[in-house]
Amino acid sequence: MPLTKDSYISLDNHELAREIELKKRQSLSIFKKIPFNQRGFVIILLPVRLQQKILKSISNAEIIKFLHYLDLEAASKVIQAVDKDRRDVISRDLGEDIKEKLSALTNLDPDRVEHLMDLNYIEVDHATPVETISKIVEQYEKKTGRFPTILIVEAGYLKGSIPGHALVVSKDKESLSSYVKELPTVKYSDGPKKIIEAYKNSKHDKIVVLDDDNSILGIIYSDEIVNLIEKETAKKLYEFAGLNQKEDIEDSYKVKVKFRYKWLIINLFTAFLAAFVVSSYEDTISKMVLLAAYMPIVAGMGGNAATQTLAVVVRGLAVKNFNKAKLIRVVLNEMTAGFINGIITAVIIAVIAYFMNHSLVLGLVAGSAVIFNLLIAGLFGTLIPVLMQKLGKDPASSATIFITTATDVLGFVAFLQLANFFL
Repeated sequence: MPLTKDSYISLDNHELAREIELKKRQSLSIFKKIPFNQRGFVIILLPVRLQQKILKSISNAEIIKFLHYLDLEAASKVIQAVDKDRRDVISRDLGEDIKEKLSALTNLDPDRVEHLMDLNYIEVDHATPVETISKIVEQYEKKTGRFPTILIVEAGYLKGSIPGHALVVSKDKESLSSYVKELPTVKYSDGPKKIIEAYKNSKHDKIVVLDDDNSILGIIYSDEIVNLIEKETAKKLYEFAGLNQKEDIEDSYKVKVKFRYKWLIINLFTAFLAAFVVSSYEDTISKMVLLAAYMPIVAGMGGNAATQTLAVVVRGLAVKNFNKAKLIRVVLNEMTAGFINGIITAVIIAVIAYFMNHSLVLGLVAGSAVIFNLLIAGLFGTLIPVLMQKLGKDPASSATIFITTATDVLGFVAFLQLANFFL
């Protein structure tokens, strides 16, 4: 009784290969009943002449489709069985397809993608005996000079990986199923953020990248993921300065003006807000003109502290998800650090004010205002970028203006109110 399509799906790769060999006249029809995710694993088990016969009868697109499920070593063997005039076309189209997808994955120039993805791996079926895997690994090492990552697949789909030592400690005829460890995966279309998130939530040092059809595209190791995190962080910090990431050091003045003027105008209005606050304390300042000399100190210390906090939080937002508990902990840590740093700088300000201006009270007032402003810097420097992200705005480029306004305005209010009360 002839096998149906569903019957072929239920057979393993070796049984399918034997079926094709036994029924050579029906080899093509049998092969086409096999799902694409299994075809590559079946065809590499066939004699070369039978491979050539089948490959000659199917289109380049079909070949490329099932080659996606093979590692490069196995795929290259299949390609060698193709007619010479088709070989280069298939290799080129397969390479371009992979390159295009890796480019989408990383948001990098296609010519630089290969630095992220590692193709040093082999795929073996989950039922393959240890002895057979050892031979495959040995052949791979002889050809490349490197020990490959061993990925275990079932019907072409990733099950996990096995460590190299499993080949030594297990018995020759034993299946390696018990040694398989699941690996985190991302789709090539997910982009850098998904890669970083998957890495953060995993204990493994690698992530497997899958195609839309769940075939394996390659592996990203931890060192490249760290580089990716640094790239994302640099992007955020670049925007934090009010600069467009596309702006280059060699750009013309026209380009630089185009990228920067909007933020400077917004900054101008926030500066007027601070000026308005100061002008409302005109009487206090006129009674003690020396206060004006200490106002930049209060504002500058708050601004610098806010910049430090913002840089740390933006970097954290690029690689972490802030839940409520984590956010509260970060706020408390930043405010505590601000309070301690405020005390240190306040003591220095008080000593300098005492010796330079012979006024310990002035020094204590300015120092207290700095302590308050560093607390504000820790609070707003954490909350505002998180809030901006929740609102769908870029925290790096939008938060800095609001944080600077908060430290300037509230710092001046604290300083001038204290001066009004004690001086």
